[in-house]
This record gives sequence, C-alpha cells and structure tokens, in this order.
Amino acid sequence: MRTTSTPTHCPYCALQCGMNLSPLPSGGVEVTERADFPVNRGALCGKGRTAPAVLSSRVRLTSPLVRSEGALVPATWDEALDRVAEGLRRTRAEHGPDACGVFGGGGLTNEKAYALGKFARIVLGTSQIDYNGRFCMSSAAAAGMKAFGLDRGLPFPLEDIPRTGCVILVGSNLAETMPPALRYFTELRENGGTLIVVDPRRTRTAEQADLHLAPRPGTDLALALGLLHLVVAEGRTDEAYIRERTSGWEEARAAAMAHWPEYVERITGVSVPQLREAVRLFCEPESAMVLTARGPEQQSKGTDTVGAWINLCLATGRPGRPLSGYGCLTGQGNGQGGREHGQKADQLPGYRKLVDPEARRHVAEVWGVDPDSLPGPGRSAYELLDALGTDIRALLLMGSNPVVSAPRAAHIEDRIRSLDFLAVCDVVLSETAALADVVLPVTQWAEETGTITNLEGRVLLRRQAITPPEGVRSDLHVLHELAARLDGETGLGKGMEKSLEKGFPTDPEEVFDELRRAGAGGLADYSGITYRRLAEENGVFWPCPAGGDTDNNEADGADDREDASLDGLPDSPAGERTEVAVHPGTPRLFLDRFATEDGRARFVPVSHRAAAEEPDDEYPVLLTTGRVVAQYQSGAQTRRVDELNAAAPGPFVELHPRLAERLGAAEGDPVAVVSRRGRAVAPARITRAIRPDTVFMPFHWPGEGRANTLTNPALDPTSRMPEFKACAVRLETVRT
Repeated sequence: MRTTSTPTHCPYCALQCGMNLSPLPSGGVEVTERADFPVNRGALCGKGRTAPAVLSSRVRLTSPLVRSEGALVPATWDEALDRVAEGLRRTRAEHGPDACGVFGGGGLTNEKAYALGKFARIVLGTSQIDYNGRFCMSSAAAAGMKAFGLDRGLPFPLEDIPRTGCVILVGSNLAETMPPALRYFTELRENGGTLIVVDPRRTRTAEQADLHLAPRPGTDLALALGLLHLVVAEGRTDEAYIRERTSGWEEARAAAMAHWPEYVERITGVSVPQLREAVRLFCEPESAMVLTARGPEQQSKGTDTVGAWINLCLATGRPGRPLSGYGCLTGQGNGQGGREHGQKADQLPGYRKLVDPEARRHVAEVWGVDPDSLPGPGRSAYELLDALGTDIRALLLMGSNPVVSAPRAAHIEDRIRSLDFLAVCDVVLSETAALADVVLPVTQWAEETGTITNLEGRVLLRRQAITPPEGVRSDLHVLHELAARLDGETGLGKGMEKSLEKGFPTDPEEVFDELRRAGAGGLADYSGITYRRLAEENGVFWPCPAGGDTDNNEADGADDREDASLDGLPDSPAGERTEVAVHPGTPRLFLDRFATEDGRARFVPVSHRAAAEEPDDEYPVLLTTGRVVAQYQSGAQTRRVDELNAAAPGPFVELHPRLAERLGAAEGDPVAVVSRRGRAVAPARITRAIRPDTVFMPFHWPGEGRANTLTNPALDPTSRMPEFKACAVRLETVRT
C-alpha cells in the first residue's frame, strides 16, 4: 500500500475523469478530488466515487477457476494456464487457426488491446478477433473515416464546447451517462450559446436544452436530411467553404433535397416549425457543433445517419474551424484507444488497415514475423459471437460480458454455451465468465499501470495505487504465459521464436514502447508519447509523432528529453502545424487540411431508409434501450456496489401514460416486453417523458429483465453495428 495519494483516472466511461486514490488507515483506498485534471476539474459521478468498492475481495475474483464435474473450482495459475493453452492448442490442431476466436473489450488499456491483437495474429494465427467497442461508436468511426480520412471521437477538446455558439447533441443522455460533462453544456448556455437535444425521451439532458427534438426511434437520418434541406432552401450554406475545403457536395445536396420538411415531419414526428427553429439556432452563430452518441449510431443505418449529420456540418462550414465541427461522444473507457491498436477485426496498430501491404510490412517487422504470415480481416463482433460453436470452437475473452451486452442475447448465450472451450479473463465472475471452462482473475484500474485514450483523443496514464491480491495477475501476464506455452506450435514461420521471446513482456511501459514503434506513421500515431511525458502532463493528444522539423535553435537538444529512436517522422497532415522537436500533440484536428489524400473533406450522399424492423399489427410499439446514471454497461462491476444498487436496483420499462392505459398497467406493475427474439419482464415506470409509440429499457441487468434479449442484431453494412436503438415489440400484462 502506498502512503501518499496517487493521481489516476476513473475506470468507467470515456471521460476518464481524474481522481486521487488515498490510502485508508483500515486498508483499501478512497477517492479524493483531483481538481488539476481539466476534463472533470474534480467533479465525479456516483460510479467514480464508489469505484474502490470493486477492489474488495468480497466482490472480485482472487483465484483462477477451472471447471470440474460441471462446477467452477479454485485452481493454481499453472493449472489454469495449462488448461487454456491446451484448449487453444487442441482446437487449432483439429479445426485450424480460425477455429480459435478472441474477443476483447473497450475497457482494456492500450497496452492490453495491443498485446491481445498481436497474440491473436502471431501466436494463434487467427483472423477471428474483434471487441465490444464495435457496439460503441463504430458507425461514427466509419462515417468519420469517409468524410475526414480520420476517426477520433472529438477533434477538439471538451473545453471548446462552452465557447461555441450552438451545439446539436444527438442521442446522448450525458446527464446520466457522463454527468461531469454536463457542466460544459451548462456553461455553453451561461455564455449565451444554445443547446439542441435530439432524443425520443425527455431525459435529464433534454430538460437542459433550449430546444428538444423528439424523433421517432430510427428516424435520425431523415431528421438530419430535413435540416440540411432547409439549410439549402434558406440560403444558409457556406459556399466558399464548400468550394475550398470539400468535395462531393452536388450529390449530397441532391440527396438532401428529396427530404422536404413536411415529408420529414411525417417520418420523424418533429414538426416543421421545430425543424426551422433548429436550423436558425444552428446557423446564426459564427461557430457551432454537432455531437452524436449511441442514439443515431446504434442503428442498421448508423454510418449513413452520422454521415448525414456530418454533411450538415460541412454544408455550414463548421469542421476544421475554431470552436466548430462534428464530434462523437465515445462511451466506453477506452473505446477510442481500444480500436486503434489492433483488437478490431480489420485493423493493425496505429489505425492501420490489415489489408494494406505496407501496413502489414511495417507491423510485421516490429513483431519479427513474415508479413505473409499475418491473417486477413475477420468477423465483426456480432458475427464472431454468432459463429461460436460452429466455425469458432474455442474463445479467449478479455474484459467483456456479451451474455448481457450483445444483441439477441439469449441466442448469443446459447452460442457461448455450445463452445468446445471458453476462457475468460475478468475482474469479477460476470454472467459470461460463469459459463467458462477457465476463469482467470486479472488486475483492474487501481492495481495496474497503463494508458487509456479518452473521448477527446487525449492519451492518459493510469497509475497503480495498490498491490493486487495474491492470486491475481495482469492480462499482460496471461498473454505472456500463454505465448510461452504455445511457442513453436503455431507454425507461423521463421522469426517466431525471437518474437515470442521478447514480444509479450509483462511490463506495461515496455509494451507501450513497442506499441509506439508499431503505430509510428499511422493515423493514430503515438510515437512521440512516453510514460515519462504522460506522468508530467495532463495527457497528450494524438496524433503525436516523434521528432519534427524545426528551424528553432532553442528546440535543439529537445530529443534528450524523449526517446529519440523514432525521430524523423513527418507531422500529421490532419492536425495543427508545429515547429518544435518534441511534438506537442494535436488537440484540434483539421485546422489546415483534412486527412484525406487531397486534404478536402468529403460529402457522402445518403438517403433515409426505415429501420430494419418496423412496428406492425403483431408488434406495434418501438423499443429503444440505454443506460441509467447509477449503473454502467453490462453492470458486471457496478451491480456489485451496494450504493449504486440502492439507487438503481433493477430493470424497468418506461412507457407513456396513454400506452399504459391501453395496456391496463399501473406504476410498478410487471410488464412483459416481447420481440421476435424473446421476452423480458420488468416493472412499469410511467412517464410523459417518452413518446406514446415508444418504450425504453436500460440494458444493465441479466435474467428476465435483460433488455438485450429483445434487441435486433441487424447490422449496418459498413460499420457492422447492430441495431440496438430500434426494434418492434408488443407489451403484455403479467399476472403476479
């Protein structure tokens, strides 16, 4: 136990709020304020304040578990690791490398995400790796890449929000999902700016808005196109910006003009006067932003939906200008960094594409393997989970709980049960871990050091504050030991022995230094970032290449302060220019040019289409899902905290009084919600804050109230994001 407080970051959402962990005389730690960190400035939500409760051995795993005669029983680490290695070895030998799957998590540190992707590709030789971040912001990432050539959640720091003129916040209830961030929007309004919230529910966030638009779930695409139509019709486009900094406008304009206001009103339920008021509020200020979250993104047309909001920004000249632009509010703690370093099905470290020969050559050289030995892209997250027990016979899973979090969850639970072998690395015995053949207890946030990347693209250092329990090891230790046990058996060719000898260190800083080399020159370039630098600064924004051109003699010798082994890389074409030897990082992107080949942003023409599943006579109501303030994601950790459970003890069904009256349900009555995929039961919560044609369920709980039993796995054709936010259901009363 340390005797002084340790500055670190919250283990939950992508704000990654700064906090101090201070030792208690009785043992353990308490959270204290860390006002110097600019993102939250000391403010914390209830989840952050109570985070140390999950460190308790009363709720967390402290010993490996192996399945014996149908039950999970304690085992030694050697026994457990031997079993995992044997399960993967046997599966690979009998069915080939792609019969081994790997599934990661958006809460893993950058070091773990990097090592997991590397392990999958050079030890197992499998293409079948993805992570639950696919369910987070993959649609926004795909749309950002199409439009800007680069995907970073926010292309500007949060501190810019209060200084802009207007923000359109689409599908985010950050008052409950990211409470410390609400202050930025409060300050926006105090400074004279306006806030427009787009949400089918009148949430705590929508109550703060100057204008609340409540579209029917699944119609955000039509709404954005209707607003762009009005921008054109009212002569509010920025023609000089469009001409000088974009391409593809004519096609996008033509697509938008097919969505006239009255047509959009019929689709969305948002009135024409409200549409016109939104355009006025957005276009009149000199600066404005659109921020999207899971609402428009978790749809089978999420990429097009986000693309339509980006088109609105481009047509009004916002991206790449001060205090303006488009951004995505990433949800998971390391949802941003988690996909940049290789645990996504189609990517290599540095946000490189797995199909790019030069990317394969660069990364293979760092790893000490033949580029031809690297497998190609694999299945996306839901498709990987859907293939369990058939094409994929064994699964190594780190930091995810798909039994609760995946769409069509009952089906996914059946697929997991059908595996020949399942190994899970986790902090707690989650619902998914309870089905495993081997469970490995791994370290968590306060027990380890590592980096994460928050929603701004700010790379941060989480510091170890306490010693983990005796029976707990890090995920890096697990991969190191498994690589050693599988060494020489993968058959991936010359150079593998050298790679396995040095390629899976257990020290996170050593892993990070290799990550820097593997990602150098990529879109997400961390090569100019070091642990020492992160310890001295409040994070560094990527891209941050090593070295840099300089004519400034005062900068000479600056490389002495940093690892100079990566010097000479060019500055990012997408970010701010710099003339110093140590790159300062890039808090604001696109000020000079976009990250496309010609430096121009691209309009992408899109048109409205219906959700994959619309209401009908049998299923006449729409279901949308989301979160509550006191729980987080699948609830695997927060459901083990007494204070949080007291605030949010279980699932509920939120419905409008008119719908409740037709159903004959009173407040608190059990209500069954039935979709084509299953049935969930939870108490009724009756409120006028939701549309009469829509019901809402939070997705944090397993069992009969599991919301994701109902959700539709229909996938976006580009991002492969499932349609969590809209599916057809019917309601039934339940006799008690």
